[in-house]
Amino acid sequence: MLVWIKEGTAQVNTSSATEAREIGSRIVIAGIAAIVAILAITAVLLFINLPDANAFNARVERLFIENDTLTGNAEIKLLEILAQSGTAFSDTLVSYRFIIFVLLVFATALLIAAVAFLVMLIALNRRMGRIERQGIEVNSLTISRDQKAVYLNDFEFKLTDAAIETLAVLAEARMDDEVLTGAEIEGVISGRNAADCDEAAGATRIKRLRDTLGNQMMSELLVKNIARKGYVLAIDKDVIRMI
Repeated sequence: MLVWIKEGTAQVNTSSATEAREIGSRIVIAGIAAIVAILAITAVLLFINLPDANAFNARVERLFIENDTLTGNAEIKLLEILAQSGTAFSDTLVSYRFIIFVLLVFATALLIAAVAFLVMLIALNRRMGRIERQGIEVNSLTISRDQKAVYLNDFEFKLTDAAIETLAVLAEARMDDEVLTGAEIEGVISGRNAADCDEAAGATRIKRLRDTLGNQMMSELLVKNIARKGYVLAIDKDVIRMI
């Protein structure tokens, strides 16, 4: 059994990634809290400055008190109409307050959702940018010849014997910081001299490996073709394990 791994480097990378996620989470929570606080202050100020629902009724009552000499039927009827209007105004203002409250709650929910989706999009764009620049972010790559399986970031891939051998050759070359041509890959697997092997044979093995891995984007980023040099695994050599 052969095992290659540098735990110190992996721990440092994991720690940095964890700290970055924690900082991002704190920023998101602080942003959402700020939005809620601003809307809460706005709601308080708005409700404080809204007219009192009983203001109109108070004015009508004042009219009754200050004009007790109004005893005619028409005058009494007018005061009754004013009183009814005050009650209607009070009910309308109460309904307006409820509508404003509902709209503020709805606006808060929309803003929080918008911030959450914005953060998700930014995180996704950054992750895609890292993938485009560096290839797949691989934390562990374990190759098991006995089980004919590859464990990539805890995802299991069942491969054929030929695909396992091709991936193992690429992994060993990556740990030695080497780039192999198609002829060299074919030579290592077949046990012949690379000069006697065909470049197309190695390229065919690479194609079959990519087809076996399935996902075109993942396989293309995992096994990179460097122009005029050859093929290489686009991952950190410290995460490779062979058993």
